[in-house]
Amino acid sequence: MCKKFLLFLIITSVFVLTGCTKKQQEKEDTLSAIKKRGELVVGVKYDSKPFGFVENGKLQGYDIDIAHLMAKRILGNERLVRFVEVNASNRISKLNSGEVDMIIATMTINPKRMEVVDFSLPYYYVGQAIMIRKGTAIKTVGDLNGRRVIIVLGTTGEKNIRYFAPEVMLQGYKTYQDAFNAFLDRKAEAMTSDDSILAGFVMDHPEFMILPQRYSQDAYAVAFRKEPQSAALKAQVNAAIAELRRKGHLNHLKSIWMPAASTNFKQS
Repeated sequence: MCKKFLLFLIITSVFVLTGCTKKQQEKEDTLSAIKKRGELVVGVKYDSKPFGFVENGKLQGYDIDIAHLMAKRILGNERLVRFVEVNASNRISKLNSGEVDMIIATMTINPKRMEVVDFSLPYYYVGQAIMIRKGTAIKTVGDLNGRRVIIVLGTTGEKNIRYFAPEVMLQGYKTYQDAFNAFLDRKAEAMTSDDSILAGFVMDHPEFMILPQRYSQDAYAVAFRKEPQSAALKAQVNAAIAELRRKGHLNHLKSIWMPAASTNFKQS
């Protein structure tokens, strides 16, 4: 009887200790977990020049530089960062599943996304624009009615463009590269996205141009899991972005990656 009772106490103690350990792990905030791991894991795009793209086997871009600066702020070393490829369709799921600590992937702040993720201060301002081939008859957004236009699924472009051109015929693709390849193949007469993304394509293809009008004013921000454990990490990132803006580093990055970007929005 005593042996059974002793065994019961041991088993009970194991469960209690296990439960306490689990609760302690659940209470650990993301910033502490990153510091303990010694590595920041960031979701970025690989197909969105000039923000995140691969060229000559090297991942680079504005968002990549921002991620390195966050690693330096959090861990004291800009090299202590690991990148995970994401796209517009899967970036939120990769964040909320815990696969990455944060998302830095041309992600605009909007009310719907704010229901499922938290955002930092803005680090870049954009406007939705339209890219066409030079010499076409398309001059304004109204000219898109009855025409085929390419969008990237999971972005805010579809809703905006339908508002201004209700009779537009949209063709959606999962990635920016797939969308641009379709545009190259003349599967549509125009492509709509953030002006910063389209500027990256125009850099390499002077036969294309971006119309001067903008149909939204949005801000790119870092995304975090929407939970109390993200608060300390968000505070660190916000402090870093505020300092980068104050010291002019954000404008410096823009001059490197988008020296001739066609945008009406000042990075301030």
